[in-house]
Amino acid sequence: MSDTSFNVTPRAAQRILEIAAKQHMSPALRVAVNGGGCSGFQYDFAMNDQVADDDKVIEVEGARVLVDETSLQFMEGSTLDFIDDLMGQSFRIQNPLAKSSCGCGTSFSF
Repeated sequence: MSDTSFNVTPRAAQRILEIAAKQHMSPALRVAVNGGGCSGFQYDFAMNDQVADDDKVIEVEGARVLVDETSLQFMEGSTLDFIDDLMGQSFRIQNPLAKSSCGCGTSFSF
């Protein structure tokens, strides 16, 4: 697997730990890129501790984020954060490769 960068903020790591504790699960969040969404691609977030051979595993403060090699190509240099504002709570990807994104924050294009 290439040495592609993907960052996780401490705030996102803390939220992963909180969700895992409530669901009595391992503190691992899978982040993937799928086709679809209103801008062409969309991020998918799911609690999942099954590590595949092509996964990059990022560990921050006891939380793990799993990203498959194909998805990682679309998110090189990105940062996973957790946002809690007037619009609600959600994981967000700050992706320098995205040319545009929609207002929901989960859909983007190149």
